[in-house]
Amino acid sequence: MRSETVAGPAGRGLAGRLEAARARAFVGREHELGAFRAALSGDSPVAVLWVHGPGGIGKSTLTRLWVRAAREAGRAVVEVDGRFVTRDPQEFEQTAAAVLEDGSAVLVVDSFEQCQWLEGWLRERFLPRLADGALVVLSGRGRPEAEWSVDPGWAQLLAVFELAPLTAEQAGALLAARGVGASEVPAVAGFAGGNPLALSLAAAVMDRPADQDRDWTPTGEVLATLMTRLIGDVPSATHRRALEVAAQAYATTEELLLAALPDEDAGALFGWLRGLPFMESASRGLFPHDAARETLVADLRWRSPQAYDGIRERLLQVYLRQAREAPDEQMLDAMGRAFYLYRDVPLVGAMYSWSRRGGVHEEDLAPEHLPRVLELCRAAEGEESAALAAYWYAKQPHVFHIFRDVRSSEIVAFSAHLVLGVPADPEDLAADPVVAAAWEYSNATSPARPGEHISVTRFAVYPAAYEQPSAVLELNHWRALVEAYRATGRAHDFGIYQDMAAWTERLGTAMADSGRRVRVGDATYGLFVNDWRQESFEEWFHAVVSGAVPASVGDQGAVTVRPDPAPGAVPDREEFDEYVRLALQTWRHPEGFASNRLLHRPFLTAAGGDPAVVLRALVQEAVDAMGTDLAGVKAHAALVATYFSGAPTHEAAARRLGLPFGTYRRHLRAAVARVSDVLWEAELASR
Repeated sequence: MRSETVAGPAGRGLAGRLEAARARAFVGREHELGAFRAALSGDSPVAVLWVHGPGGIGKSTLTRLWVRAAREAGRAVVEVDGRFVTRDPQEFEQTAAAVLEDGSAVLVVDSFEQCQWLEGWLRERFLPRLADGALVVLSGRGRPEAEWSVDPGWAQLLAVFELAPLTAEQAGALLAARGVGASEVPAVAGFAGGNPLALSLAAAVMDRPADQDRDWTPTGEVLATLMTRLIGDVPSATHRRALEVAAQAYATTEELLLAALPDEDAGALFGWLRGLPFMESASRGLFPHDAARETLVADLRWRSPQAYDGIRERLLQVYLRQAREAPDEQMLDAMGRAFYLYRDVPLVGAMYSWSRRGGVHEEDLAPEHLPRVLELCRAAEGEESAALAAYWYAKQPHVFHIFRDVRSSEIVAFSAHLVLGVPADPEDLAADPVVAAAWEYSNATSPARPGEHISVTRFAVYPAAYEQPSAVLELNHWRALVEAYRATGRAHDFGIYQDMAAWTERLGTAMADSGRRVRVGDATYGLFVNDWRQESFEEWFHAVVSGAVPASVGDQGAVTVRPDPAPGAVPDREEFDEYVRLALQTWRHPEGFASNRLLHRPFLTAAGGDPAVVLRALVQEAVDAMGTDLAGVKAHAALVATYFSGAPTHEAAARRLGLPFGTYRRHLRAAVARVSDVLWEAELASR
């Protein structure tokens, strides 16, 4: 969450000069400025000021002027960017605590539409505790809920400002302040329609002496041309690629640029991006203004579709790596960022919003939460289902999560992602007909083997929006996907839904209908399935976002069974290399290492003893030999830092070695290839 606390008037350094220049170029909004000054001076009883309007209308510019006025009045200012507010309201309260303790403090929350699920909690739990004299500014696209206006207590304390487009006179004044000649003002103002962002972008283009073609017609195509002119004279092709990264990524950091453009100077590129007029900054990185982002994306897709796809694919690999390797508290966001890249795909756009609306945050389920969870289960699915939830919580409490409403802190939903190893517990199969059906399906198609497991998203209960798209569903889906991606030895993954017809349409190619139907109480459940042995998570992801049918799904939606290779079957080299990479990735995780398919290969079993011990010895021998070879020293160091020394991410391993990320990746690829070559020679020798 971005926050900044500053006391006193604006400084006289460059920052102060920038603020002064912005203030001189600002036009209109006299009523809003006057209302804020009255609130600052105490001439008005207003304690909360709410600004709303569409993208580009000038909300952020107005709030910056308010921040400047507050500092000049000697107020302490706390700034929060709603785009990066976490799901935990307690973190928000800690960041904004100054307004609860200091009557001179001013809290400004910009982009409030990105965290508007906090609205009820703010109104009912946070704002009533404001210190006397403290002010709060909420600036976003959405208007306040009706509860504010019907509450007589807020009638005198809340001031709402809906920003309208600038008038023709104001637009002309803005353009004149930006140096646009009087002869061009009518055409540009007519094109921009009073939108301050469009006016500013047009003025920035027209400030360029070389610009002679000024075809200002109010169409989206011309806006794309405008943006092209605005970024047309970037310093180099590398700078253009950096801008293309920022146009697609949810937020751009220097680390993300380094990963997307590994052979470039990410620090210099990040600094250049930061200075662009349509870029905004927050604690998690840079992002273009909404209108600028969409125009940049449209321009790139029109101008260079291959570059657009290439950048998106590189960013996807970064986010998927983060989803696989990041700490648990960050993995859901990483998966969300990956899907954000494909927000234009109908299936993805219909399921996820990334706005964090809905007012819920996820926690582990503790024993004291169980009565409320069972109450929710009874309300949505009946007594029989509640009894099964209690049964599974006793068996696997760590797979249960709750969702709290941030307004009331009430538990409103819960989920459970069961994991069933081989062999299954007969008691579990006898107790739960849904799990029994999942296990029967798995055995009838491609059974899980020792060291593998199946997973069942057995409960996803939100009575207020049962099985409907919601913030709960969004988080629950991301958790299921991240857990599937991070798991080792997962065979089948099952999702359970009552409304089979609706979910067949929603899931599209993401999951196949197993055809199994199970009755629990008065409800019938359908089982949808993936077999992660048929395709990698990356292959599945690309199939979903491209609309292609995954390899494991037939034309009629039935799962196509691929029999496991016989013990003596010869894997191709690509498949063999993947098993070697998996052995290295799971080196420090015995359970995952023990499920590697290499363990069934004759070159390991023929040696006698435990194949896992033999495989470890062969890998260790190959790694040690690499370290004694002068040509392999750097590759050896990359391999050890990544898989043997416990670096949490590839980026961390590169930093540990003091290497540029691109150089580190080349050394790591070479090291993995050398280990695989050694094992492949052993495989060939055993035939």
